[in-house]
Amino acid sequence: MISSMVIVFREMLEMVLVVGVLLAATRGLSGSRLWIGLGVFGGLLGAAFLGVFMEQMEASFDGDGEFIFNAAVLLLASVLIAWTVFWMSKHGRAMSQRMKQVGGSVKSGDLPNTALAIVALSAVMREGSEAAFFLFGAAQGIAEDGWSMLFGGLMGAGAALAAGSLLYLGLIRIPLKRLFSVVGWLLMLLAASMASQAAANLVMIEWLPPLVDPLWNSSALLSTDSTLGELLHVLVGYDDKPSALQVIVYAGSLALMVVCYYRLQSPVVRSDTATV
Repeated sequence: MISSMVIVFREMLEMVLVVGVLLAATRGLSGSRLWIGLGVFGGLLGAAFLGVFMEQMEASFDGDGEFIFNAAVLLLASVLIAWTVFWMSKHGRAMSQRMKQVGGSVKSGDLPNTALAIVALSAVMREGSEAAFFLFGAAQGIAEDGWSMLFGGLMGAGAALAAGSLLYLGLIRIPLKRLFSVVGWLLMLLAASMASQAAANLVMIEWLPPLVDPLWNSSALLSTDSTLGELLHVLVGYDDKPSALQVIVYAGSLALMVVCYYRLQSPVVRSDTATV
């Protein structure tokens, strides 16, 4: 039971943290909850489908199907998260003003609602499919330990949801003047992490060269198998044994997003931020 709880918790942690950050970033904006909810619902359906057919997917492309699927979803999510961050950098001031209007009509015509739905869908589907595959396997067992594994998995899912809720509640307590800056950086780190993980998946199947593998080994200090290591892995892309290519992709994508993020901000927004 303990092993199933830990495995499902780790699989679901990333998706609930991603959804929590998206919810905090779009708090008070018309339609955002609906689109994120649709993405989560679609992701759950996709996760259940992929969970059932996970073995067939793993066997595709000469056994590399799962890695290719993960890389594609991670790259898509990374690009869409970056797009959302760039939109926030241009419209953060207007979003803050709209949120402060009591009883006003909030309209955000060019909010990338579709991107929000796709990011939520991809996060839930990618991580949820592996959790669903594990739970379906446990549920097929009639023996008592099969039910014990299923119960442990449900406990792990509950713990992951609790972690995501705590992150969301912490983010919404941040003053509006700083919320978009904090969430913007969280999303950029998350997008860079996803791009790095996509590269790692392609390195594993030798579609990309690792250059140096590993570039370092910090597992003795902080392993990604630990709770703290897993949290840092999800939120900021920490890896205890990364390849050089992973680090290059992470640093390069993050640097590009940071430059674009600040260049897209209006001078007024930057001056307001400097005076806070």
